[in-house]
Amino acid sequence: MAIKCSLGCRALTDMRAVLRRLHSPDVSDLDTFEPSETDNFGFLLQILVGPDGGPGEESFDVFICTPRWLLDNRSDDEIIMGRHMLIMFRYDYARLHRFILAKVNQAIGANWDEVASHLARLGKWEFEDYVPEGSGNP
Repeated sequence: MAIKCSLGCRALTDMRAVLRRLHSPDVSDLDTFEPSETDNFGFLLQILVGPDGGPGEESFDVFICTPRWLLDNRSDDEIIMGRHMLIMFRYDYARLHRFILAKVNQAIGANWDEVASHLARLGKWEFEDYVPEGSGNP
């Protein structure tokens, strides 16, 4: 008997990502952080993720900010691309954590490079522009 799979069904052998931790070099305690202005803040967030059932972690960096922070920290002639940026209207660590956890849980692939490619849509992968030495690529 053949097993029918709905759209998006993946093989049981696919690799999954696991959120190891969140870290910010700008915020000492993300859980208790209270911005001085609730609608005007920006900071770097490092999402540390590794393979489910395996060792190690890699960093996916994203900038967290509010619309007001964007307005206050740009020039009139600037165009903002928004890649690797999450925009919040107010700081809510629980909501941010849930959002990121959901994205990490959706990252599935045949190998770690595929999983990391999915996660790189959220944050800049630490190996995104890596070229192995001697590969012949500039």
